[in-house]
Amino acid sequence: MRLKPLWAALLMSGGVAATAVAATPQDTVKLHQRALAAMCANCHGTDGRTTDGSAIPSLAGMPREYMVAQMKAFRDGSRPATVMHQLTKGLTEEQIDTVSTYFSSLKR
Repeated sequence: MRLKPLWAALLMSGGVAATAVAATPQDTVKLHQRALAAMCANCHGTDGRTTDGSAIPSLAGMPREYMVAQMKAFRDGSRPATVMHQLTKGLTEEQIDTVSTYFSSLKR
């Protein structure tokens, strides 16, 4: 006897109800924001929360406009930094806005 693929056997026996959970556009945007913001986790902590006493600031709950201004200042060299000026040069205006919006939406 030849075995059918598992999915075919389940479908034919009625053992699986084919359902799909669709993400809302808002869920998709939030997931994209979080994925882009994940690049900040190495220095600024998971979800932008550094450990107590860290010299690196927490980003969670920081005002969006402030974050945008600071990242642009890092990018154009008007704010000194160790690595932020290099990292921000690789970001588009949209990415800076996305990351700033994400972190500003989090609770401190």
